[in-house]
Formats: sequence, C-alpha cells, structure tokens
Amino acid sequence: MRQPTEDVPQWLRTAGGWSWRLVAVVVAVALVVFATAQVRVVFVAVFLALVLTSVFRPLADLYARVMPRALATALALLSGVVVFGGLMAYVVASVAGQWTRLAGEFDTGVQQILDSLQNLPFGLSITGEQLNEWIDAGQEWLGDNAQNLAGQAAERAGSVVEGFMVFALAIFCTVFFVYSGGTMWRWFLGQVPARQRRRWQEAAGAGWYTFSGFARGTVIIAFIDGVLAFVLLQILGVPLAAPLAVLVLIGAFIPIIGAPLAMIIAAVVALAAQGFVTALIVTLGIAAIGQLEGHVLQPLIMGKQVSLHPVVVAVAVLSGTVLAGILGAVVAVPLVAVVWTVFSTLRGSPPVLLPPAGGDESRPDPPATVEQTVAVDPEGDVAEEQMPPQPPQPD
Repeated sequence: MRQPTEDVPQWLRTAGGWSWRLVAVVVAVALVVFATAQVRVVFVAVFLALVLTSVFRPLADLYARVMPRALATALALLSGVVVFGGLMAYVVASVAGQWTRLAGEFDTGVQQILDSLQNLPFGLSITGEQLNEWIDAGQEWLGDNAQNLAGQAAERAGSVVEGFMVFALAIFCTVFFVYSGGTMWRWFLGQVPARQRRRWQEAAGAGWYTFSGFARGTVIIAFIDGVLAFVLLQILGVPLAAPLAVLVLIGAFIPIIGAPLAMIIAAVVALAAQGFVTALIVTLGIAAIGQLEGHVLQPLIMGKQVSLHPVVVAVAVLSGTVLAGILGAVVAVPLVAVVWTVFSTLRGSPPVLLPPAGGDESRPDPPATVEQTVAVDPEGDVAEEQMPPQPPQPD
C-alpha cells in the first residue's frame, strides 16, 4: 500500500535544508573565532610568521642558489633586520633633530587655530570663554578618571611583555618556515589519505599563493606609499616628514581606515607647522597616493591573487574591527581571501591561476588515473612525483 506523502511545499523543504546548513556554518565559524580568541597570542605570532615567511622565503630561495639553505635563511633574515633597523634609526634621528623646531611651530599653529575658531562665518564662531570651559572640563575629567587611566597604563605594561612574546615566537616560527617549510608541509600531507593528497595540495597551494601575494603586495605597496609621502612632505617642508611617512606606511596595512587616519594626522601637523594651504596640499597629495594605490599599484602588484569585491572588503574589515579591534581589521581581508580561494578550489573553480613550477601557466592537469604525491627536494622546494596508475577507489 502506498504511503501518503507529507503535504510540505518543495520551496519550504529547500529553505529548511539551507537553513540548518547555514546554522551549522555559523556555529562552526563562531567556534573557530572563539577558539582563536583563547589563543590570541599564538595566533598573532603564527600569522606574523607567515607574513614574514612570504616576504623572506623568495629571498632565501634566491640566496640558496649559491649557498647552503641554512646560510641562505640566516642571510635573508639578516637582510630584513638591516633594512628595518636602518629605517627605524633614520626615523629616530629625524625626530630628535626636528622635535624642538616642531614644538615651537606647533604652539604657534595651535594659537592660529584658536584664533580662527573665534572668527568663523555664519555665526558659528567659538568664543575664548567656551574654549576655556572645554579645557577646564577636560582637566576635570582627567582628575576624576586618574585611577582608571593608571590602571589602563598598568595593563599596557603587561601588553608590552605580551608583545615581546609574540615577536619572539613569530621570529622563531619564521626561521623554521623559511628553512624547512616544504618538509613540514610534506609531513602534514603524509597524514592525509593518499587519494586526497592532490586535492589538499591544490587547495593549500592556492591558499598560500593568495596569502603570500597579499602579504608581499601589501608590504611593497606600503613602502611605496611611505616613500611617496616622504617625498611630498619633504618638498613642502613639513617637519617630521620621516615619522609621518612611516605612519602612512603603517596605515597601508590597515584596509579602508588606515590611510585616512594617517592622512588626517599628517594634515594636522602640516596645518600647525605651515598653515592652511600646506595642510590642504598634504591632504590632497596623500589622497592622490591612496588613489594611485587602489587603481594602479594593487592591480599591478597583486593582480588577481586577491580578488575580493570592495563591499566584501568593507564588511570583512568592519567585522574584524568589531571582533578584535585593529588586529581584526588587519587580518580580516587576507583570511577572507584565503578562505574564499580554498573553498573555490575545492569546489572546482579556483579564482586564481597558480604559477606552475616550470613557469608554463598553461600546464595541463595529469590524467585522473595517476595518483600524485608531494615530495620535497633538499632545498625545501615542493615538487610533484607521479606514481604508477592505481585501481580506482570510491570517494
């Protein structure tokens, strides 16, 4: 006897199926975010190590052509220390040499700003009495919240120690990632069933290609932004051009909000030191550098390695900021890009074209009956090794 079917519309069944799958995905993402928050120090250290590895690994590979891998790794990291140390030394020297001049000009600029506020058009002028009231209110607030501020300062001292721990672990991991990252990846693939290794290799390769492209591209673009900002500020004669250029460089690592913040700070310093016209030129110049970055540098340097819609970038940055502050804003875009690349690759439609080992981007895939494993040569580079045809196995 035929059983009666449930009188449930097909659209409701489809919606129900998608609903519980969506709930499962949200729960999984929430668990990952929660677990990451519990080991935030380790996560930040490993993330920083991967960024440094993406920058230093190509340099170490270049050095390894003429010297042992261990020496090439040490020389690559030493090159980074020399460049970064030289940059910081120059910034400190420039601050020490111009600080007295900036202090005097800043006092004059502040007085000019206060005078301008008292003579605004359309009846919007601010009197000196109002300014004094605001200053008194600010001093009163500082007095009432002195204990809270002292407690926050003590917490910051703990954050400094935590920062040193993160930096030390990041350097430690970077050394091994640069020296033997291929061997470590081969060991991991050895834990995966043989019939799934090629799929894992393709997905992980696409993810690393996207992440390393984003990291290296961001570093290169940040240095270009910093150099252009330094040249602009030097031409205009703005004091502390080097520290402000470094601020622009750092702002390039924070999508959407980093560059505007750096621009505002540089414009305020220019206004205090050189006047309204110079501040306006600085604002327009740094805004033009941002447009150059978005429309020329990023497509030219990153290409299609990070192909995310601006709306996705904005939502990712805002979500990361809400969840983890500035740190979340920094890591949100590369994480979303990597997750999307891996997902698309596993689905069979990778958004990026991986460069083959031989340099031929049109290299065809091997036959389906050939099982591939991953091997690592003595220099740590990943290579593919074809095995004899194996009987087909069920998925």
